Amino acid sequence: MTTFRISEAAGLLGVSADTVRRWVDAGRLAAERDEHGHRLVGGADLAAFARERIEAEDGGRSSARNRLRGIVTEVIRDAVMAQVEIAAGPYRVVSLMSRQAADELGLEPGVVAVAVIKSTNVVVEIPEHARVPSP
Repeated sequence: MTTFRISEAAGLLGVSADTVRRWVDAGRLAAERDEHGHRLVGGADLAAFARERIEAEDGGRSSARNRLRGIVTEVIRDAVMAQVEIAAGPYRVVSLMSRQAADELGLEPGVVAVAVIKSTNVVVEIPEHARVPSP
């Protein structure tokens, strides 16, 4: 079974390690101790917890399921279009939209925004260090 250290779980959930420790201490997230006393979260438990958090925070009714909350870092406008860049945790999201839409939303650097992504093609990769050798 795949397990994650508290810091790894925090990175995957987009929160601090202290937040994950508080969730474990409060019994919201299951964790076991290894032989050195370090807490480990099971992969299935972490996935279930992440799903619960997503479902609890998904406020609107939309067919788009990919939402990345972040801060606007750059807005480039011309007469017709605007390019908006959002930093959502370690991720950079760039959106092209009409200038009118950007103006109506008040998009400027420093504004908190949610990038809602609906795509027909999503590529999934596994980082090299996370690959399990074939038997």
